[in-house]
Amino acid sequence: MSATDRPVVLRNGLVLTMDDAHTVLSGADVLVIGDRIAEVGVGLTAPDDAVEIDATGGIVMPGMVDTHRHMWQTAMRGYGADWTLTQYFIWYYLESGKLFRPEDVYAGNLLAAIEAVDAGVTTTVDWSHGLQTPDHADAAVDALEAVPGRFVLAYGNIQQGPWQWATSPEFRDFHRRRVDGGKLAGFQLAFDVTGDPAFPERAAFEVARELGVAVTTHAGVWGATNDDGIRLMHEHGFMTPSTVYVHASTLTHDSYNRIAATGGSVSVSTESEQSAGQGYPPTWQLRHHDIPVSLSMDTSVWWSGDLFSAMRATLGADRSREHLEAHAKQETVTHCHLRAEQVVEWATRGGARALGMDSAIGAVTPGRQADIVLIKNDASPVMFPILNPHGHVAFQAQRGDVHTVLVGGRIVKQDGRLVDVDLAAARAKVAATVSHLRETMGEQAWQRGMNPDIPETDLLENPYQYTEWDAGSAQWKH
Repeated sequence: MSATDRPVVLRNGLVLTMDDAHTVLSGADVLVIGDRIAEVGVGLTAPDDAVEIDATGGIVMPGMVDTHRHMWQTAMRGYGADWTLTQYFIWYYLESGKLFRPEDVYAGNLLAAIEAVDAGVTTTVDWSHGLQTPDHADAAVDALEAVPGRFVLAYGNIQQGPWQWATSPEFRDFHRRRVDGGKLAGFQLAFDVTGDPAFPERAAFEVARELGVAVTTHAGVWGATNDDGIRLMHEHGFMTPSTVYVHASTLTHDSYNRIAATGGSVSVSTESEQSAGQGYPPTWQLRHHDIPVSLSMDTSVWWSGDLFSAMRATLGADRSREHLEAHAKQETVTHCHLRAEQVVEWATRGGARALGMDSAIGAVTPGRQADIVLIKNDASPVMFPILNPHGHVAFQAQRGDVHTVLVGGRIVKQDGRLVDVDLAAARAKVAATVSHLRETMGEQAWQRGMNPDIPETDLLENPYQYTEWDAGSAQWKH
């Protein structure tokens, strides 16, 4: 029997249960038997063959949930650091995105999946809109199944309209082969609604309804999707509690009201929204409409791939907007609305709720799946003192502090190192993808894509800036 097949007990940790009361237990144990959390409490008795993990000085919390990540793009990590959303659309939708082969989708998904579990993200939605053919889709799932995490495939294809690919026999065959009875944690349809009055996306919504799966859609993206798309979805009866609206940054109160009334949720990708230009991160609006929130990273072609960054960026953006709105009225914010505790919930249980998995994951309570993260780093001066545990997770911890990760009771990371993961093989596959793209595009196009032009900056006239010293008058002259 391998260590990962044995019971596991985490001893003497600070446990953020994320239960309904957000109970925090000090010096507590978490006992895992099989794939479930068996008990949570102080001084638990564990089976003799249990793997004991010392959580002293650490924080035990639920595995985090990312509800929107374009995993196939991870092989291009950091390539688009200086892009705008327009440059992203041109590169992936119109030009070089078409060059990705099935093996390139596999490479990106494999690296992204490994990266997710390494950073304590135990459930990830692969917003996989690079599935140009069934072979691409098979490659995406093959990669996800090769990594011991929990993954939801959100099937999409940016090279066709959803009314085309979702109604094709090839898509139906893929769903039958890989989704029904497969290893995926879930399945969604991923497509956007343009606002065309003819509402061609209706056919894809009807397929989702027939299959009984959720739709995830980029909504409220400046210049791409707007209130018309929300209105059309609502008027045709396709807004449901399982619908996940990604970004939702530029919508009106009417659209937020429609989302709230139909029970949907919003996946906020703050690093993305505040950098690429979808619109201002909308949490300051969502809380006024009482719309459920989850967090996501979007894509590593630009940003980090961990939810610690997402939590602190979200707190910063929300509080910045709150101060800005107050200052515009000559007022001062004396109490923050959004708290660290809330974003930790969004990163865990909020994601579980968005995916309809709240009874299974998202909290450290008996009976749930044992998706657990231990944050502990005895070599780091940042891991003590732990005074405000939710604040510590949101503002102090980093992916390098993820000591242990369990997914469904299986240890996938221990003592800061991944277990049974062939990182060298993933590196080789990603290197092959980079070489393929670079050679196919040509070096000039490759460099141009990575280094977009810098617009000129007009300098304002500065009346205090001088250019010449007049020795006779002992004064500066303009």
